[in-house]
Amino acid sequence: MTLFISVYELPLMEFRILQQSPSRYAGSFLCLVKPRLGIRKFFGWSSANTTFLQKTSLRIEPRRQPQYRSEVNRGAVLCSTSLNDSPLANYDNVKIVYSIAAATGHNKESHPESHLRVPAIANALEDMELTPKFLGSNIIQLENYKPASVDDIVSVHSKSYVAGLEKAMDRASRDGLILIEGSGPTYATATVKASQTHKNPPIGFALIRPPGHHAVPKGPMGFCVFGNVAIAARYAQRVHGLKRVFIIDFDAHHGNGTSDAFYDDPDIFFLSTHQDGSYPGTGKMDEVGRGDGEGTTLNIPLPGGSGDYAMKMVFDEVIVPCAQRFKPDIILVSAGYDAHVLDPLANLQFTTGTYYMLASNIKQLAKELCGGRCVFFLEGGYNLESLSYSVADSFRAFLDEPSLASEFDNPAILYEEPSRKFKQVIQQVKQIHSL
Repeated sequence: MTLFISVYELPLMEFRILQQSPSRYAGSFLCLVKPRLGIRKFFGWSSANTTFLQKTSLRIEPRRQPQYRSEVNRGAVLCSTSLNDSPLANYDNVKIVYSIAAATGHNKESHPESHLRVPAIANALEDMELTPKFLGSNIIQLENYKPASVDDIVSVHSKSYVAGLEKAMDRASRDGLILIEGSGPTYATATVKASQTHKNPPIGFALIRPPGHHAVPKGPMGFCVFGNVAIAARYAQRVHGLKRVFIIDFDAHHGNGTSDAFYDDPDIFFLSTHQDGSYPGTGKMDEVGRGDGEGTTLNIPLPGGSGDYAMKMVFDEVIVPCAQRFKPDIILVSAGYDAHVLDPLANLQFTTGTYYMLASNIKQLAKELCGGRCVFFLEGGYNLESLSYSVADSFRAFLDEPSLASEFDNPAILYEEPSRKFKQVIQQVKQIHSL
């Protein structure tokens, strides 16, 4: 049985109905572990501001299908493989652990949050020989992981919101195609297990969609239904005893949902870089937290046109001293790639090289401050080429391999960064937070 749910103008979402106890509703939010279709090559992008509708040629190749069973039971949804294996039992040589939840059926190509996003990344990793097939024990693709529990989800989102999604699923299983205002059931992230004892734990990267950092505690927003990073932060605290969580969000848009979830929490530091004035209009410099959490929210609204130089300055002068002062037990990253100069939904000038720098520096920061404990979660990124190349170059940074950004980035399309404006922003932020 195939179920489709429409979210006003959002993509259609396809779910395989699997047997599951109704009392474990939250298991409904983990979708396809491996993509059915792979996007091998993209051609004919007409300009730096091209959209998906301007592709002139696309080759789709079938890939090995995942193994799962399908039974009808009250519209609960679970798409995952066996949970018995423990691939992290011995990872002395492992540098990256990543998981893929592509949600390929969440499909409406005209929408920027396309079902092609994660398969494009997966294929870029394969093409650039950044998978276990080529790197052996240096990298693990985590395929056997548990879905988020209801306790995981309600640690961030209200019980009424989760219950509302369950009712929506019941209606959808009865009526087939339905319209849900502002929301649609989808998946929460797999949790990449944190290590408290290993001297050199691997970097984790959850390749998931849709993104999550706009989802507020009481509902969905901006392509996001559940706060993937926020749920992971609470899980790290509750299950692994990692009390102090430092979240870096370098998506082009402010992570308002994550900010709302922890605005009064002194143990979770949320730092967001984003384009000033972009959706959803939040993330002002004077939003610094509330009550006990005052000072543990930091926003850097960068002017349009900011790029490599601005982000390197932000990292050195704001992110590093903030993290050093906070002394985190783990670093989580909302890794949005929509600030790339080729992305159609923003007006920043990050390059593939910017993301290599961020990945390399965040890895080193985690090594210095919290034993290397660090997990990246995919957020935005809507030009498939720049998204896949930038994620692949992030992997190369994790592996201590040289960047291949020069093979993709075209300096000729860049223009002068507004250095006076972004330097003013950085100085104001430093003054507000006494850096």
